[in-house]
Amino acid sequence: MKFIKHIVPILALAFASQACEDFLDKEPLGVETDRTFYEDPENAVLAVNGIYDAISWDAGGVTGSSNTFEWMYGDVLSDDAKKGSTTGDFIEIKQMERWGTLTNSPITSSTWNNMFTAIYRANQVLSYLPASSINEELKTRLLGEAYFLRGYSYFNLVTKFGGLPLMEEPLPISEWGQLERASIADTYAFIQNDLQQAIEMLPQRGEYAGSDLGRATQGAARAYLARAYMYQLGTDNANGVTWQDVYDQTNAIITSGQYSLFSNYAGLFEIENENNVESIFEIQFSDVATGWGPPKTGTVNNVIQNNRSTWGWGFNNPTQDLVSEFEGRDPRLPVTVYSDGDIVAGELQVIDYPGQNETGYLNRKAFVEPSARPSDTQNSPKNIIKFRYADVLLMQAEAAYHLGNESEAQSLVNQVRQRARNSTRPKGSTAEGATGYVPYENLSGVLPDITASGQDLLEAIWHERRVELGMESLRYYDLVRTGRYFDALEEKYSDEVRVEAEERSISGSVNPMPVLPIPINEAQAWGITQNPGY
Repeated sequence: MKFIKHIVPILALAFASQACEDFLDKEPLGVETDRTFYEDPENAVLAVNGIYDAISWDAGGVTGSSNTFEWMYGDVLSDDAKKGSTTGDFIEIKQMERWGTLTNSPITSSTWNNMFTAIYRANQVLSYLPASSINEELKTRLLGEAYFLRGYSYFNLVTKFGGLPLMEEPLPISEWGQLERASIADTYAFIQNDLQQAIEMLPQRGEYAGSDLGRATQGAARAYLARAYMYQLGTDNANGVTWQDVYDQTNAIITSGQYSLFSNYAGLFEIENENNVESIFEIQFSDVATGWGPPKTGTVNNVIQNNRSTWGWGFNNPTQDLVSEFEGRDPRLPVTVYSDGDIVAGELQVIDYPGQNETGYLNRKAFVEPSARPSDTQNSPKNIIKFRYADVLLMQAEAAYHLGNESEAQSLVNQVRQRARNSTRPKGSTAEGATGYVPYENLSGVLPDITASGQDLLEAIWHERRVELGMESLRYYDLVRTGRYFDALEEKYSDEVRVEAEERSISGSVNPMPVLPIPINEAQAWGITQNPGY
């Protein structure tokens, strides 16, 4: 089982009550307030569920939110994908892809709104729950979840916008618009502190009941802390983090015994295998026929990327450049992309290229088989995987390389490659109507072990990250932190687009970091200095 994010009807109290704090000298009798609310353990759980709810918003129906998906950043901004769909559909993605995002873009405005809503809700919990008299073990866990989700939200923002206003508690109205923007280094220090707090408070994955599977764990907090270290090492490292810091966190995850590689790469992204042994953190969704609006517990992530000729809108098209990166007969390629004439989960695909597709490919990892498609297309029940164990292994491989332990780095990469070459064909790919996983007849010689050293080994690790994690919204950030982004962007488009991205970058202590515009209404309301080039 996985936990379902029930929305908290009383969360409106969290927004309304803040204005009352200045003139209420005592708790009103017989009225539930911010403080008394948390005396009920069920309420405390629901309040934390409300934070998970905010980070899952991806398509309209919530004030200030429009369509916003991580693939718009992680895939489309990189050389792994193009906008896709028809030429004029959702032109804001194409503007962002070519570094022409407007300051009133619904994409960036929605991301900002959703993450700061999560931050606000986390601050409510972190401010009022500590004084509650509920069970201490439950209280500690819920506080750990709130710290994790606040750190997660700030991390999502800093990698896109740079330094941010830092909020540790709900702000009284008298301070609205007066919060200064912190530096990138100070923002990362804030994130690190939140994640370190979460590590101390959260249980391991195996300590959760089945009904709570999918909640933040100690492993998830360590994974995001390691990722935050890696991004600083490649962009702005004024905090002086080291590769040993990355290694320590990934090693703690590996030696915890809580995670392992899922046996079959082909099954990793199917609904029946959600929250499997490789899953470190994924956004939970469920199918309800509610359409748009706050009650929605499903996602639009799948239908928006699926084939327009069958069930979808055709966005986020993998590039030929990504396809060409895969080695011959790599079983991960057909799990990552599909094209015209392929059979996917028993369904024959006819792709209208170039009419309704930009590259001839679609994202197989986002595919939902016909039997699992919801009656309301906005409510796919398929989770979005945000962090998995293979990523941790490859992060530790990169850290080991930089720490001078090349043999360990090779071994870690080869674990990932071994799993890949032992995998089957994708589900239902052999015949129309088929639903099984059919083994390959012969994979002899496929994906041989890595024996390279020096720079060749580092590039082999980067290659493995690209093919193992392809179309999982990570490529853009990997290119930026390793100093390869501008060259990749020029190869994808032109020198003109490269110049646009360079002009919209912050010069870090390591590599320049391209940033998107602060939403104009937020910049004006809070007095935030706009990012360069906008």
